[in-house]
Amino acid sequence: MTLTPTPVRGGTVAADWVDEQLLAGPDGEPCLRFGAPVARGTLRALVAERQRQLAAAGLGEHGTVALRMPPSAEFVAVLLAAWRSGAQAVLLDHRLTTVEVDRAVDRLHPRVLVELADGRPKFRSLPDGVAAASEHALVQLSSGSTGPSKVIARTAADLLRELDCYARLPEFPTRGERTVLLSSTVHVLGLVGGLLHALHAGVELVVPQRMTPAGILAAIADGTAPTTVIGVPFHAELLAAAAAPPELPHLRRMIVAGELVRPQLPAAFRERFGVPLGTMYGMTETGVIATDLTGRTHPAVAPVHGMELTVSGGELHIARTESPYLGLTDPTRWSDGLLHTRDAARIEAATGLVTVLGRRDSQISIGGLKVDLNEVEQALTGLPGVVEAVVLFADGAIEAYAATADGVTSSPSERDGAAEQLRELLGKELAGYKLPRRLHLMPQLPRTATGKLLRDAAALRRQVADTPR
Repeated sequence: MTLTPTPVRGGTVAADWVDEQLLAGPDGEPCLRFGAPVARGTLRALVAERQRQLAAAGLGEHGTVALRMPPSAEFVAVLLAAWRSGAQAVLLDHRLTTVEVDRAVDRLHPRVLVELADGRPKFRSLPDGVAAASEHALVQLSSGSTGPSKVIARTAADLLRELDCYARLPEFPTRGERTVLLSSTVHVLGLVGGLLHALHAGVELVVPQRMTPAGILAAIADGTAPTTVIGVPFHAELLAAAAAPPELPHLRRMIVAGELVRPQLPAAFRERFGVPLGTMYGMTETGVIATDLTGRTHPAVAPVHGMELTVSGGELHIARTESPYLGLTDPTRWSDGLLHTRDAARIEAATGLVTVLGRRDSQISIGGLKVDLNEVEQALTGLPGVVEAVVLFADGAIEAYAATADGVTSSPSERDGAAEQLRELLGKELAGYKLPRRLHLMPQLPRTATGKLLRDAAALRRQVADTPR
C-alpha cells in the first residue's frame, strides 16, 4: 500500500494524516497492549481528550510540546494529540535525569512539557517556549553513544514515506498480526517501525511489562496471532541465552537494529527458536535504510524502496534533498544533497546489497600500521563465551571491554587471568599490533537509553573501577 502524504497548511502539517493513517479502523480492533489492552475506538477518544488538555495548556497549531513519558497508552495518546493539533512534538527519553531534561528544554524551548505523574499526564506550560520554526512534526535527539546528541527533525511526509517502506516489506507484520516491541518508543526503530507502523497497518502492538527474558517470552506466548519481535541485538542475545524457552508456535521472527550483530548470533537464535533473526540498518535521520528480514543475506542488507545509497571513500552516503538537522548543519554530516552516515560500508555491484562494516572513525594508525577497530571487536565477540564487546582507541592505545556468558569472578587475579586467556585466543586470529593493550572483563557493558553499547572511554573506565573486587 502506497501512502499519500497529507498536504501541509499554515506551516505545519494538518491533523488529517493522524486520523487517516494512524487512528482509522474498527472501534473494537485491538491496537495497543501496555499490560491492559486498548481498542482503537478507546484510543481515539483518549487522543481527543488529551488534545483538549494540550489546548488548555496553551498548545495549538505551530506549537511545540516536549514529551517525557514512559512507554504507555498515555504516551501514544499525547503524541497523536499533539500532531492532531498541528504542533511539533519533541521526544525526550523518560529515563533522562531532571538535569538532562532541563538542558534539553533550554536547548529546544518547547511551549509545553508533558510528564507522567501517578499514571496520568501532567501538562506544564513553559514561559520561555517558542513557536515551531519549521514544518517538522517530530524532533528527536540522537542516542549519543559516541558523543553529544544531535537535534534531528522530520516532517510528517517523511514519516509517511518510511511507513510506506515498511508496508512494502512482505516479512513485516500486517493486519491481524502482533508486534512485541522491546525498543524504546522515543527512538526511531520503536517509534516508526514499532508504534506508528502497528497503528497504520492494523497490527496489535504489545509492550512487555517486564523487560526480562521471562517477561519477554511471556508476552510472545500470550497471543495466538502471528508475532514479530522488534528490538536491539542485546535483546536477541538475552533471548538466545534464556533457559528452557517455552513453545512459541506463533513466533514468526525477531528483527533487530541499532548496532552490528555478533557473527554467531543469527545461527544461535534460529537454533533456539526455529525462526530467523532479521536485521535492519537505519538512522534517526532517515529511519529504516536497508533490511534482511529473512536472515539469508546477513551481514548484507537490501536497500528499502526509494533509498539511494552510494559509497565514497569507504563511507556510506544517502541521497537526501534537505538536511535533517535543526540549526546550523555540519557539512561533514550533510552536504550537496547527501547525508554522510559516518559508517564504513561496501555495496555489491551485481546485487545492490549493502554490508555495513561499522563506524568510519574506527580506522586508526598504530606505529604507521592501519588497524580497523571494528575488525578487532568482531574478532573478540567471536571468541568462545564472549557475548558483547567494545574496542576503543584511547590515550594512544587500543582498549577492549568485554562481557562473557559466565560473568566475571570477584577475584582480581582470576579475572586478569581470564582476560589474558581471551587475549591469547585473540592473538591467534589477529596480528600482534592489532591486539588490545588492555582487555577488561565486566559483568555487563553499559548501554545508552536506546540499548546501544556505550563507547565513551571515560564512562567505561569508571564502570571498570566501580566493578566489585
